[in-house]
Amino acid sequence: MKISFYMAALATVMAVPALAQETYENAKIATEDLNGTARYVGMGGAMDALGADISTIGTNPAGIGLFRKSNISLSAGMVSQRDAKNFGGGHTTNVSFDQVGFVWTNQTSSTNFVNFAFNYHKSRNFNQILEAADALDHASQNKLTYAKDKNDLLFKYDNKDRPDLENPYVQCNQLDDMYYRNMIYQPGHPMGDWGYYEGDAYTMNRSHTGYISEFDFNLSGNSKNTLYWGLTLGFHDVHYKHYGEYAEHLIGDDVTFPKSFDLTVGDDRSITGYGFDVKLGVIVRPIEESPFRFGITVATPTWYDLKTSNYTTMACYGQNFSNGSAYKGGSVSANESYKFRVNTPWKFGISAGHTIGTELAMGIGYEFSDYSKLDSRYKTEGRYDWYYDTYSESSESDEAMNRHTSKTLKGVSTLKVGFEYKPDPAVAIRLGYNYVSPMYSKDGFKDGTIASEGSYYSSATDYTNWDSTERLTCGIGIQMDKWNFAAAYQYSTQKGNFSPFMAYEDNTSRADDNIAREVSVKNQRHQLLFTVGYTF
Repeated sequence: MKISFYMAALATVMAVPALAQETYENAKIATEDLNGTARYVGMGGAMDALGADISTIGTNPAGIGLFRKSNISLSAGMVSQRDAKNFGGGHTTNVSFDQVGFVWTNQTSSTNFVNFAFNYHKSRNFNQILEAADALDHASQNKLTYAKDKNDLLFKYDNKDRPDLENPYVQCNQLDDMYYRNMIYQPGHPMGDWGYYEGDAYTMNRSHTGYISEFDFNLSGNSKNTLYWGLTLGFHDVHYKHYGEYAEHLIGDDVTFPKSFDLTVGDDRSITGYGFDVKLGVIVRPIEESPFRFGITVATPTWYDLKTSNYTTMACYGQNFSNGSAYKGGSVSANESYKFRVNTPWKFGISAGHTIGTELAMGIGYEFSDYSKLDSRYKTEGRYDWYYDTYSESSESDEAMNRHTSKTLKGVSTLKVGFEYKPDPAVAIRLGYNYVSPMYSKDGFKDGTIASEGSYYSSATDYTNWDSTERLTCGIGIQMDKWNFAAAYQYSTQKGNFSPFMAYEDNTSRADDNIAREVSVKNQRHQLLFTVGYTF
């Protein structure tokens, strides 16, 4: 998207008392994968009304109410990314421990049960390697910093370390800080004393690693085999990390500085923390003589309390950095660590299921969550209660970042369809399909000029507007007395448009336009999953 910069109300920045995160970073935490037992994955997760699988504990808690016998299960497998290479500690193929849980059934009458369950599953697997490259056509990251300074969009304050500068020291985000001090000031530049290097081409390589673990505790039951209900309390444990290297081939004026050289920005970031949510669900069998049933689910926001840390370096190959007429070292670095909060949006679901004899089961489900309502929050103050020996912190919505989120993200619909066929009572064959609509607006972009600390402490300018996700699944199950064994395969594919930085269109000088083309990227993953279960 092309934009023009305007004067910012920098006083707003000064008023922000603490730190929040940024829209694209938060979106990674807010979404979930299709994962669980091999039966659940093999049927595409379309079991919210069919129930009697422990993985429904997190999608429709009432599904646990359909268990008639106690059960324990464990699932593990591997995930592999297609068309990528190992990079920065990330691997294209990874072993994954995905699920372990149990259901304890308690029959209260001939037709009524009250069940208790616990389940751990990996709700988000971050493992992905992103690769992108393209020509820059005279655009560059340091040229973007130049444009911000030209339009008074950098937060300025007195700099005691550089008394030789007539203008005060400037900081926007960490990259602006490093670019401003080391890449912008060029005496004799055609644009004046404040200039920039233009880019010829770039490459981006980034490894995403980590996971979100979800620990679900469930109370569920049924009444006369016609009404099933359930309540699940979920606890989320976040472990996310990425390491990226963005390299630009830059072109100088070949007078004061070399005509061309390479510049690489290495960014190492982690996000850790925890979250909590509540899920409610019901399943109704409206016709006593028919196995047809439908389900309704509602999930509260996941209230996340998170911490992010980063270490970012800028290295210049074949040439030392320049700042004024003096040469500096060949690399500079910056780091930051802070806490923030994120509230995901509410989620709603409806589903239906039907069986034909003991041979065929069919399920369909639909979920909706409006990610434009994702709430980025900054912590305001902490309070220690001496009487109760407790410490608590309050938070407020980051209104500036949330306005950006409402324009960048949108409501997501998820359609799930699944089938299970039993040619023999001891053998089951499963098929499933998912369609997940796009979360990102086509004209969305990472805006580095927002009056929010989520932007001012950002250490990367790139972003990807991912399109819809499609998943194809299949599986097989074998029953041997009280033991059951299952295997599933999942193929997921998603396309997106990658941009190395936000586009800038100058109103006064076309030479200062800074626009990089979008590059098409893909995320194609294969998953093999195995489950062993025991009924007692």
